[in-house]
Amino acid sequence: MKKILILNGSPRVGGNSDALIESFVKGAKEAGNEVTRFDVARMNIHGCLGCCCGGKDPSSPCVQKDDMAKIYPAYREADIVVLVSPMYYWSMSGQLKCCFDRLFAVAECDPNYANPIKEAMVLMPSEGADEDNFEPVKAYYEALFRHLGWKGLACFNAGGNMAYGAIKEKADQLAAAYQLGKDIK
Repeated sequence: MKKILILNGSPRVGGNSDALIESFVKGAKEAGNEVTRFDVARMNIHGCLGCCCGGKDPSSPCVQKDDMAKIYPAYREADIVVLVSPMYYWSMSGQLKCCFDRLFAVAECDPNYANPIKEAMVLMPSEGADEDNFEPVKAYYEALFRHLGWKGLACFNAGGNMAYGAIKEKADQLAAAYQLGKDIK
């Protein structure tokens, strides 16, 4: 059994990201995994100050006190981090980036600024359906995981989904997200 942390950066409730997450979670739970989900766009999370003053208290690593306090314990315990975001200008949403930047406070708890080692994956609905559209995002995530020392498990682009809820008509994409969750053992 793995502990899976989902950080959802989509501001839309019930949209394409939610549908991907629901399919993924169904598979992950059927495989016996524990899943914790945070919808970061609906949380009170402030941007990183770049102060490098975190890490003094492992139970509350950042100097800012906001909803990241709910995420830090789940992040520390997670075996796998799943980043979910619609594609915004060939990147993740600002809400997810804001949350992810704040995870640096956990690295500051280590004297060498070492990040906790995780496995990770990306689930991303996007308007564009071709690989060229997804290429800059995939390159970013692969580089991010490499620099963090994380094992990238998947970068899944669910392309062709501009309209709200469009993915609900794409059984193949939802089945692929389900299988990504089901394959985690």
